[in-house]
Amino acid sequence: MTLLEQFGLFIASYPENLSPPDEHAARRALLDWQAALIAGSDSAVAEKLIASYATDLGYGPCSVAGSSSAAGLRVAAYLNGTISHIAEFDDIYRNGAYHPAAPTISAVFSLAQARGLSLSNLLRAITLGYEVSTRIAEVIQPSHYQFYHTTGTVGVFGAAAACAALLQLDEKSCAHALATAATFASGLQQAFRSDAMTKPMHAGHAAEVGLHAALTAAQGMTGALDILEGAAGFGAAMSSQPRWDELFFEIGKTSRITQMTFKNHGCCGHNFAAIDGAMYLIKQHAIDYQKIRRVRIGAYQATLDVCAYRHPTSAFEAKFSLSHTVACGILYGAVREKSVQVERLGQELIRSLEDRIELVLDPQATALFPKVRSAKIAIELLDGQVFEHHQLTRHGDPDDPLTDDELLSKFLELSAVRIGPDRSNQLAKIIMQHVNPLVSELSSRWHLVKSSSVK
Repeated sequence: MTLLEQFGLFIASYPENLSPPDEHAARRALLDWQAALIAGSDSAVAEKLIASYATDLGYGPCSVAGSSSAAGLRVAAYLNGTISHIAEFDDIYRNGAYHPAAPTISAVFSLAQARGLSLSNLLRAITLGYEVSTRIAEVIQPSHYQFYHTTGTVGVFGAAAACAALLQLDEKSCAHALATAATFASGLQQAFRSDAMTKPMHAGHAAEVGLHAALTAAQGMTGALDILEGAAGFGAAMSSQPRWDELFFEIGKTSRITQMTFKNHGCCGHNFAAIDGAMYLIKQHAIDYQKIRRVRIGAYQATLDVCAYRHPTSAFEAKFSLSHTVACGILYGAVREKSVQVERLGQELIRSLEDRIELVLDPQATALFPKVRSAKIAIELLDGQVFEHHQLTRHGDPDDPLTDDELLSKFLELSAVRIGPDRSNQLAKIIMQHVNPLVSELSSRWHLVKSSSVK
């Protein structure tokens, strides 16, 4: 059997009911996706994107965040997939340098809404989409991340697997859905090494591709089943040494959806360890920021490559600026939406502290990437005292997870200002409690409300 045929068998033979831990983890993933989706729904990127699809809106069975117009399946998957990746609040599979929610959940949510299916159907499909795609993401790293945006490339497998599961395709059709999706995998990392709006579109494209691949497989369309391991396939083209022998390690024993990172900060995840470490030192030693002479951060290579903006002039640059986000963490004790809004960019207080933050490559942190996201922080005071800390994880990672209360607080913070506290609380209650409504009941809480900018 090819690798995709083995995945096809796994998807088609997966138990009908999730275990309680898996179901709870899937509910957390869905709630967090909703937070990221709603947070992106009133952005300039979302408004421009929705406007560009004006002729494709107004009919269909699906909902789009930030719009009161109905949409077709593929349009909704693409738009919601993009919108949920805009605010940089979506989840992470650490070992694969991959954001699974935006492509996976956006695709299968639209399909479940169109088919009139229930929350339990959706949760099971999400779990399978995460399982397949995170495994692929992990074994192609770290070389894949040198050039490619994993969310755009591997996201197609998450969307295809989830949609194939929801459609209850047989094992061959599941494999063909994944194979067709694979040939459309794309997303270059250069898209987020400059202030461009295309990065979130990678997730939207992956959502649409995976959904489309599953729908065509359901009609008998076939793909190249050896496209992962083939001589001219996905692995050969996009990874220097894919570890296919590890792809199915302990599959079926522990679900990957229970091992997700949920973001505690509204910026690129490569910044998190440094933010957490700096905030730890400030709190641990009661450091007054006015007495800081220098902050030295030793980071892994990807942080230097992606998050080197200094004195950002746009929200995009701020999310990918380690100096700005660390300064905000030190000054305000959190890096949420206000930290990247234009009103804070250029503030003398932040800029002054940024000028005292030095970013250097740390070989140990680089060697540990991507399975360990660490940073070494040294804060030197004006009186010569130096406080050092090696931050070996990020708050929100599987080994230091956000509690349900913290996840709910994040959701309410991001959603209530956009759809109102009543709708936000209703939506959270439906998702997190053991009820099984139709998926359309979830979207009814957000898609009819035209978002307004957060102040």
